[in-house]
Amino acid sequence: MTVRHESNATPLLPVLAVAALREVERRHAHAPLMERAGVAAADIAQAMLAARAGRVIVLAGPGNNGGDALACARRLRERGVDVVVVARDGQVWHGEAAKARAALAATDVAIVGNPPPDTPSLIVDGLFGIGLSRAPAVPWSTWIDWANATRVPILALDVPSGLDAATGVAHAPVIVAAATATFIGLTPGLLTNDGPDCCGEISVHSLGIDDLSRTGVRLEWRALRSQLPGVLARRVRKSHKGTFGRACVVGGAEGLVGAALLAGRAALRLGAGRVVVGLAARNPPLVDWLSPELMLREANALGSDHDAWIVGPGLGTGERAQALLEKAAAIDAPLVVDADALNAIAARAELVELISQRAAPTLATPHPAEAARLLGCTTPDVQADRVAAATRLASMLNAQVVLKGSGSIVARPDGTFDVNASGNPALSTAGSGDVLAGMLGALLAQRVDAVDALRIGVCLHGAAADMLVARGVGPLGVTASEVIDAARSLVNEATREPAQR
Repeated sequence: MTVRHESNATPLLPVLAVAALREVERRHAHAPLMERAGVAAADIAQAMLAARAGRVIVLAGPGNNGGDALACARRLRERGVDVVVVARDGQVWHGEAAKARAALAATDVAIVGNPPPDTPSLIVDGLFGIGLSRAPAVPWSTWIDWANATRVPILALDVPSGLDAATGVAHAPVIVAAATATFIGLTPGLLTNDGPDCCGEISVHSLGIDDLSRTGVRLEWRALRSQLPGVLARRVRKSHKGTFGRACVVGGAEGLVGAALLAGRAALRLGAGRVVVGLAARNPPLVDWLSPELMLREANALGSDHDAWIVGPGLGTGERAQALLEKAAAIDAPLVVDADALNAIAARAELVELISQRAAPTLATPHPAEAARLLGCTTPDVQADRVAAATRLASMLNAQVVLKGSGSIVARPDGTFDVNASGNPALSTAGSGDVLAGMLGALLAQRVDAVDALRIGVCLHGAAADMLVARGVGPLGVTASEVIDAARSLVNEATREPAQR
């Protein structure tokens, strides 16, 4: 999924909760928002038609989303496009939508009760907007099935009908769009859960509104790469390994040593000056022959003199794992809590208290099942509202939290959140999470602010997978180790002097 913006004024596009977007609409009720939306939608529709001739079918629902569709239909017809509107028999529109219907009546655009039998060149979906939180009923559900079955491009207005704008849950049937024109600002559901698979290319149209009270932003590497901390550029010649921090990975129980080594390799290649890996396995290896720069230790023998800690990759379960986490969490240094360390916290309420009371920054990296254990609910409960789950965890742990998955949610204890837009299915591979944890630890070891570290690390992790796929490596068969080197390349490319680019 790609997202573009009608101007370059906002490098990181704002994300608004649905309630916040409704409030913006109320504040600007006097403005001709529906007419502006109609023009914007018509522009996108015409671009999608390009040089192809043929009819455009506009599906118009009963609310303001249907009004936007009617305004779009009128504008298209004024430009000479053959348009037919499909609406429920006897449909009555209200408010601004009624005005859009009256304006359309001055044209020769027909409004029919069912889609015509011939296949159109383009379908505009204006059935339901940001207010829908349940499965569409008949006849709209029938029209959604028809639209998807035609296999012609579909332009969704605001949000694909059937997709929950707040949560990204697809209430079947749901429009699978080639493009989505969303108005005023992005909502979380466009970017997470089922949203990326339903929206296609997203364009954001401000409709002349710029007084947004954003909840967060959409994280995109092209924007973040220009905002990387100076320490990653390595421009100061008078430096040494201590300048860039000491990271310590704690994990690697029997049969899981590879997880800790992956995290350590990621920390090393993302710039930590020195990396120690404390292994929980009995009789651990003495050297990592693929990265002999790593210093391997027994987990119980670790000192406290490290600038950042990564606890959890392959840590295992039980009292020993809990004790290792408890020891690291008591140290006044930034901490990444990952994988089995999260399960240890879920198993002991005292560890929740310990983590939440830490003065040093904490980053937590759960996938949905780990988040469910921490919250005492089910994985489907977490997926039903990923934003709510992530922000609850951030508050509960007093931590910066990334809820991993399609459209990872980066949440903060104050209730604000970002949604990551980088990444692809290539990351659905063993060790991917361990690599992310190591990358985050490297940023923290280099004294990058915790909020920035999580945003950069999560977005970079996804961007590395995107780069591999763009170069023909994957998505099938990409390994976590390949992601490490791709991430290093992206950072070095972004931090070179402009003259060298």
